[in-house]
Formats: sequence, structure tokens, C-alpha cells
Amino acid sequence: MLRFLNLIIFLTLTLTNITNAKENIMILKLKNGDVKIELFPDVAPNHVKRIKELADDGRYDNVVFHRVIDGFMAQTGDVQFGNSSSKNFDLRKAGMGGSDLPDLKQEFNNLPHDRGTVSMARSSDPDSANSQFFICFDPAPFLDRQYTVFGKVVEGMDLVDKIKRGEGSNGSVSNPDKIISFKSQ
Repeated sequence: MLRFLNLIIFLTLTLTNITNAKENIMILKLKNGDVKIELFPDVAPNHVKRIKELADDGRYDNVVFHRVIDGFMAQTGDVQFGNSSSKNFDLRKAGMGGSDLPDLKQEFNNLPHDRGTVSMARSSDPDSANSQFFICFDPAPFLDRQYTVFGKVVEGMDLVDKIKRGEGSNGSVSNPDKIISFKSQ
């Protein structure tokens, strides 16, 4: 009987861990394939909640990568002006908008901005993150504890590397690549 009870407890814990792990995995579909992103709700719970809410509502679908700087990062997530299938799409304004939800209070943490880090974009106000985010191509330690890290690419970084790069120091992209879809696994 004790063995049976231990087996039930073990199976329950295992299934709970698998469910929790899957609920913190997002799939970012790009033109060349799927990118798997692990979210970190333990260090950025409000940012993770926001990303999941917008993604699962389809708000990131067709949003362009408006700012892409080789050796640095690819920025996207302007659901207001950056959605290429919306009547509000304006590539000149992409990067200036957000969602209709309130801005988030910063959740700066000790996770480094390494290759594959997914972090929230913001203005000069630390509490201005809303919907935009970026993925680091290379380590960017000067961003550590200045921007909220909320996830990391765990599969498909080679696909992120193929995102069309921008020009100039700002990295503005003409005819940019876009998110095909972004959803919880």
C-alpha cells in the first residue's frame, strides 16, 4: 500500500511539473520555422503575464521586427503601429506604440542579457514597458538590470539569426520580417 501511495505522489508531482513547464513555453513562428522561448515567471511575473495575454489573444501575429541591429538585437512587439495586417500599420511609427493595456512597472532582475535573451523594450522611463520586446543576438551586458529579462530562446536561435537586419545606427528595417504567430505551447 505504501508503494502504491508513493507511486501516486510521484506521478502527481511529475505531471504537475510537466504541466507547469509547458505553460511557460511560447512558440514564436517566423518565416523560416518555429522558435521556442522559455518564460521566467519567477523573476518577471507581470511581464510574463502580459506577453502571454497579448500573444494568446493573437495581438503579436503579423507584427514586424521594426528595429534589427546586427550583433545586438531584433526588436518587435508594437501591436499598435507594427501589425502589418492592421489598418493602423505605419512602418514609420512602428516602435512608438504599444497595446491598450497600462504600462508595466519594471521587474529588473539578475538574469544577464546573453545570446537568446528575451527582454522588454521601454522608453527612458523604467516603468514604461508595454508590449514591445527584443531578442539578443549577442551578449549585451550594458543592458543588465536596466531592462526586464522575461525569457530565453531555447530552440531556434538559428532562425532568429535569419531575421532581416536594419540599416544605420538605429537599425530601422525597410520591408521587415514579421511574427507569423506567437502562442503558448
